[in-house]
Amino acid sequence: MKTITEIDEKIRNGSVVVYTAAEFKRLVREGVEVTAADVDVVTTGTCGVMSGTAAILSVPVAAPGEFERADRAWLNGVPCMPGPCPNERLGLVDLIVSGTAHAGAGYGGGHLFRDIVEGREIEVLVEAADRSIEARVTIDDLAYARIFTTRSAYKNYTAYLNTRPTRVTTIFSVTGLEGPCREVSVSGCGEINPLQNDPARLAIRDGTPVLLNGSAGLVTGEGTRSTPSRPNLTVIADMAGMQPRYMGGFRTSAGPECITSLGVAIPVLDDRQIAALRVLDEEIPLPVADINTRNVLDTATYADLWQRPDREVTYHSEWCEECSACAAAAICPTGAFARETGIDRDRCLACTACLAACPNDALEAGEGSLRVRGRKVPITLRQSGRTLAEDLCRDLKEMVLDFRFTFTGGGGR
Repeated sequence: MKTITEIDEKIRNGSVVVYTAAEFKRLVREGVEVTAADVDVVTTGTCGVMSGTAAILSVPVAAPGEFERADRAWLNGVPCMPGPCPNERLGLVDLIVSGTAHAGAGYGGGHLFRDIVEGREIEVLVEAADRSIEARVTIDDLAYARIFTTRSAYKNYTAYLNTRPTRVTTIFSVTGLEGPCREVSVSGCGEINPLQNDPARLAIRDGTPVLLNGSAGLVTGEGTRSTPSRPNLTVIADMAGMQPRYMGGFRTSAGPECITSLGVAIPVLDDRQIAALRVLDEEIPLPVADINTRNVLDTATYADLWQRPDREVTYHSEWCEECSACAAAAICPTGAFARETGIDRDRCLACTACLAACPNDALEAGEGSLRVRGRKVPITLRQSGRTLAEDLCRDLKEMVLDFRFTFTGGGGR
């Protein structure tokens, strides 16, 4: 049995053996017998719509003494909660901003967080007593800017469909789930998910170093609604080190949601962890539930979602007939597609919402289907980005190999 200290020493002397989760699963599928003696670290990750995301910001607004305390506040129109500290007459406000707060149908907390990380200028509006104060700030002006989650990285999730004949407005659809049983929306990164690879939390404990949207952070505990069978995590990290491609807003029929990514390096100490790391998509259940009641109707597997070719969306510009209004661009929930420029890979979650919208099939991907009570139901929305999660796993692997991440020293050294 190895120790964390021994693995950290291997990181320091350059002898550490690291696999991404995808690389490790490839060995398993090839029948390679891997023991704890053969590998030191496996990097895992997940990326997708995570409603339980919020930010804590300290925002300068005016000179000290210009107002007593903030009663209400908005950033780019997104409502924020001032406090809990009143910062009396300091000219600054502490704000808590929900990732699901809305400025409008197309802009919410997730969009705001990405704009902040990208260094964009943010409009501040504060109401205090009988006056309003306006200001403009960037991330460089924020003395404190951190994102935290109330629940994230669920050990995978649930697929949803609508059994009723009328369309249902929901966060699990861009335009509303059509029924009865005409389409299914899916979430979860399957076999590379951190908790799927460490369900007993032998390695992922309170204080474990992680990457939140690419920034060094820490696990702070279990999240709301976490259970032994369906655990999730709370984490926190500084926004200054985050990478925009791993975060952002996602427009749904029930309003904007928040994209969040989490990477976790698992130290392999013994063969108990190897046994957990051997889990494959084919073995991971994906419950399919009715969006109206949340009752589970059937169970698929994550292989139905991710073990398919053409996971990414491809744009065939030669098939585009240049409609006067591009339906695919209009429906894209992340603003990643434009007919003239194609797909912005730094914004595309490969959710596939654009596919059905294009009347000329100029966009394609292997979106697949789930079998529900004997009937094949097409997958029309993926709210998790497996490729982005795999990219985050690779980033974390490189950090370990370059001695920019250790288990006792955290990430981002």
